[in-house]
Order: sequence, then structure tokens, then C-alpha cells
Amino acid sequence: MARAETIYRCQECDYQTTNWMGRCSSCGNWNTFIKYNKNSEKVAAASSDTAGDYAPAEALTEDIKKRDTPPRFNTAMAEFDRVLGGGIVAGSLVLLGGAPGVGKSTLILQVSHMLAEKELRCLYIAGEESADQLALRAERLGVFHGRIEILSATSWQKISSHLEDEEYDFVVVDSIQTVYDSSYQSSPGSVTQVREVTSSFQQLARKQNIPVFLVGHVTKEGQLAGPKVMEHMVDTVLYFQESSNFYRLLKAHKNRFGTTDEVGVFAMGDSGLREIKNPSSLFLEGRPENCSGSAVVPVLEGSRTILVELQALVSSKGYGHSRRITSGLNRDRADLLLAVLDKRLGLELAERDVHFNVVGGLQLDEPALDLALAASVISSYLDIALPPDLAAFGEVGLSGEVRAVSRPDRRAVEASKMGFNGLMLPASSRLEEFDPGQEMEIIEIDRITDLLGYIRTLAEDS
Repeated sequence: MARAETIYRCQECDYQTTNWMGRCSSCGNWNTFIKYNKNSEKVAAASSDTAGDYAPAEALTEDIKKRDTPPRFNTAMAEFDRVLGGGIVAGSLVLLGGAPGVGKSTLILQVSHMLAEKELRCLYIAGEESADQLALRAERLGVFHGRIEILSATSWQKISSHLEDEEYDFVVVDSIQTVYDSSYQSSPGSVTQVREVTSSFQQLARKQNIPVFLVGHVTKEGQLAGPKVMEHMVDTVLYFQESSNFYRLLKAHKNRFGTTDEVGVFAMGDSGLREIKNPSSLFLEGRPENCSGSAVVPVLEGSRTILVELQALVSSKGYGHSRRITSGLNRDRADLLLAVLDKRLGLELAERDVHFNVVGGLQLDEPALDLALAASVISSYLDIALPPDLAAFGEVGLSGEVRAVSRPDRRAVEASKMGFNGLMLPASSRLEEFDPGQEMEIIEIDRITDLLGYIRTLAEDS
């Protein structure tokens, strides 16, 4: 009999060692090592059929492009299709992650219903709920359909046997952490189980040319639970996150079949998720008028432009050092901008507390925010409100110059469509496809000293 050889494996990064460690030397996380029997792992790996069938190597020529491309399924949920890059690709493996209670199962069940309405056969593998419990959810959402079948199973052997006997067009696994392969001795949700089961579903999706969606849990740090290799194995990684009590944002952190810049906006209600067709009106809803420290900026999120409110509050410093608190913005970028305003305009910001906020819960990180952010800081510092129908965009350099940014025409069009009569932009910007006409005032800013002068004139005119 082979001597049992013990190893310890990190649940976060899969690092292995022969001795237990309190902190992983690879990923730096604490108390993540679990004991394994190395020999049993080798036997299980050798006995499992993971080799698969491989096609011979071929040259990357135009002949490959002439083949039939994998079809896409349009779900009739435009926000969902946009984030995926135009729909669900046949044979793809998609990982959907999010915090508990955010609405992952609700979203995927509604998507299944829409596909069933298109006469596609769907399988919902419920590892956390029974069929009766899932029926209660379906009743609340109104998504009962004869083409949606429920399989309450967590054993990969049982799931694999069922999928070999039946043909489906769409498969959902809720959740991947509950499924286990009996070939391995580790418990469900462990690094080995999640990695191997994900690999098995990947081979299944490729072999049967069906899209498979894996619902995954996230850790308290907001990262997907399980080994990082799982995110490399799948084709698309989607994060479903809460923006407020009612609104949800769907973003792609990895997408082999589309861009990762798109964002889908949903509203959570008693009857499930509802698409938000015009996110600009959502993020500007309830914006206060004649209030200093508020500015609006058109930001690019993939193929769409969204108007977002930026808020800044400059207040007297309390005890100790001055504080910089940011919500939805890059902290380093905000500190850099405050340093430029302090140096180039002489604003005494080093001795003030400054708080930043992006209304609506979006996470923004593009240079076009600089001009609107600077305007909100100066507005709060001088306590002078900006015009409520003014939008601004532009990048601020270290010497105080305001530089042009990409897609100025798209930003201007969205501002005009939402009824804004003023547009502040860099003097070097060129609006080639957008004609502001007489209804929109164009304010060109060359340096931030021009911005300061403009805001001061607002107080004189009032």
C-alpha cells in the first residue's frame, strides 16, 4: 500500500506545501490551508477522463474565418445581451458572481424564461434549492414555463449522466460551489472540487455546443470564491452588484466574445428585475438644484454614454490630519487633482477635509472626470452653485492645463438629449459630428484658472 503523503493546499490560490502555514506565502491570505492526501488526489486525477478529444493543429488563415461562427442567443433582455457582447454564444462557459441576495438567481431565472419563450429547452440545476422552493420563486416572478426543467442535484456524476441522456439549449448551475465530483475526496466548495467541476462543465459546453452559466458566490472581499484559475477557465466573468437598495449593475470583468466596458442597469422590484433603458435619467434623479459642490459629467460605458452626478464637499478640518474620502472614484486620482488645485489656484485644500461621491454607486475611472470634479471642488470651496443644466468633461494635467478626451461628440449628444443647455469642455476639443446650435452654450476651458474665473462670475451674475 502506498504511504499516505500529506500536502496542504491554499484555498485561494492553490499553492501547495508539505507543512501547514498560517499565512500563504503566495497570495498572502491567512488561514486558507486545507490538508489533502496527495496519493488519493493522484489516483482520482488519473482515473477521471479529462483528456478529451483534440483536433490537429492548423494554420491561422482566412479559411478559419470563413467557417460558420458560433450562433448567439438573443434573450430579449437588452441590458443582459449588451454586457455579453450581443447575446449568449453557443458552447460558451459563463461565470456569474455576486453578493448574497443581490439577485443572481432571479436574473438567471428570468433569462431562462425568456429563452424558453423562444422555444429553447433550458435546464436549471439547483444545488441550493429544492424544486418546490424554486417554484415559489418562479411564482413570484411569473416565469413558469414547460421548457424550463429543474434538476435538484449536486453530484457531477448524476448531472453528467442526465445531460448525456437529454438534449438542452441552455444550462444553468446554481451554484458551482455546491457541485462535487465523487472521484475526489475533498468536500464540495473546496479548491479541488471547484476547479475540477468547472473543467468538466467547460468540456461539456464545448462537446455539446451549449452555453453553460455557472452562478458563483463571492467572498467578503468581493472576489469570486474558489481558485483564481476558475476565472481563467471560463469564457466570460460577470459581476452582479448592488448600486442602491433598488438598482443593480451587471458588468463583465472578462469577455472573450465582446468588450468588458459595457454595463447593464436593472431595478429590483417585487416581481423581479426590470431593465433601465435610460440610465442617465436614473443617475440624475433627485439631483438638488442651487447646491454647491455638484457637477454632471458624461462618461462612456462601452457603447453607451451616461450622465452621472459628481459631488464634492470641502469642509473645515477636524482633529488631526485632513481627510480624503472617495466613493466611486480612484483615490489617487482625486488626491492628484486636489494637489493641482492647491498649487495652481492657491486653494488651501491641504488644511481641509474633502469628500467625493459618485451618485448612483457607479465606479468611474477615466480622465474625462477631471474637469467636472475640479468644478465641483471649486464650487464647494467657494460655496457657489453651478448651473443645473451644465455638463462638463475634460482631463486636467499637472500644470493646470485642460486636455481633450475621447469621443467628445457622443458626450455632447447625450447632454443635449437630456436637456442640458450648457457644455463645458477643453478648448482643444473638436465637435465634428455635433452641432450645438443656439440652444446650447459651449464654454471652452483652456486652463483651470479659466474654470475658477467662470465660477466666480456666476456669483457676480446672481
